[in-house]
Amino acid sequence: MRVPLSAPAAADRTAARARWPSPRARGWQPLLVTVLLTVSSMCALSLGTPYVPPHRLAGAVLDGDTTLAGIVVTELRVPRLVLALIAGACLGAAGLVLQEALRNPLAVPEMLGVSSGAALGVAAPLVLALSLPAAVQPLLAIGGAALGGGLTLLAAGLGRSPSAVLLTGAAVAAALQAALLVLMVMADQLDLQLVYRYLLGSLSARTWEDVSGLWPWLLVAAPALVLCAPVLSVMRLGDEDAAALGVRAQRARLAALAIAVVLIAPVTAVCGPVAWVGFLAPHLARRFNPAAGAVRWLPWSAVWGAVVVTVADVPARLALAPVETPAGAWTALLGVPAGVALMRSGGRGRTPRRRPAASAAVRTLLHGPRAVTSGAADRTPCTGAQKNAHRDGPGGALPLSSGTRGTTGTEDTP
Repeated sequence: MRVPLSAPAAADRTAARARWPSPRARGWQPLLVTVLLTVSSMCALSLGTPYVPPHRLAGAVLDGDTTLAGIVVTELRVPRLVLALIAGACLGAAGLVLQEALRNPLAVPEMLGVSSGAALGVAAPLVLALSLPAAVQPLLAIGGAALGGGLTLLAAGLGRSPSAVLLTGAAVAAALQAALLVLMVMADQLDLQLVYRYLLGSLSARTWEDVSGLWPWLLVAAPALVLCAPVLSVMRLGDEDAAALGVRAQRARLAALAIAVVLIAPVTAVCGPVAWVGFLAPHLARRFNPAAGAVRWLPWSAVWGAVVVTVADVPARLALAPVETPAGAWTALLGVPAGVALMRSGGRGRTPRRRPAASAAVRTLLHGPRAVTSGAADRTPCTGAQKNAHRDGPGGALPLSSGTRGTTGTEDTP
């Protein structure tokens, strides 16, 4: 028997849909992303010392090593811009993978021990004066990130409870950050400055060699993301429903963690833990298309991550010129309030749905089974005798206690 929704429930659902962005508003997302990327890229390539006008950028790139502007643009600013785009895309995609796999909008690399573990793996050889080739640093970062994320999942029972994962991850991240503080105490003055700037996430003095070291890991992570996206959509249904559809939740979470580690660790090895990009980018992707799933959110989360890091790197380089500030400080300064605002606005837009089936069951237990008719019969006026007959039923009057008059439903008044 189908019980229609009550008027308040229908109104709540209509209001929730009204708060979602319309198709026209979702159409603004590509335009907004294009404008932000274009403006931030032009600022990143033109502004600074020396200043290169936008109409001379093409000539400066073609000149190459022949002029000062060509050297600065091609050897410093372009690789820094490319690194910002790649790092932001990796962090944004990794943030969405973790949030969807753990069904928690706060499941970000910074809160799960992944970023702290990767930073610890890179900073420890530097402070301990261990001479290692540059190609080994991504491997050390991957080992540290896998250690931090693995400890979080194992201590939280492989993610059975999203809140337990978040609390356990915060504890693991705090322990790893304490280890980083011990390393900073052991470092000398020069190493301390390098480690401090690295731990805040900086794109300063990065070259094409740093960018080229990320491509092998991207070739591994990109196909894994394509295969992981449909599984993330199933994981949103819950462990039991996912198991009914043939997805093993624990193995899926471990696979999602492995993909996130491969995305985060190489970026952290190059430019440090750029904070809270994996928190803000997925929320921006959901905000513009909340009715979509992980398959559509994943590319937009990567795009928004690239936008966030590229935009944040402009004030990081120019706000206190000639001194450069870490880009991670700006992403944390701007990303956390914006992400919280997006979560609050999204929470107000989603009202809990009422369960009419449960209300029907309660009415059945209290008043017994009654036939529900629809159509013209519902609108036919009844006389007083018919109302009494309808209420009393064939078996006589049904006693109603005073506590049952306030139940939901279409109860007849005496």
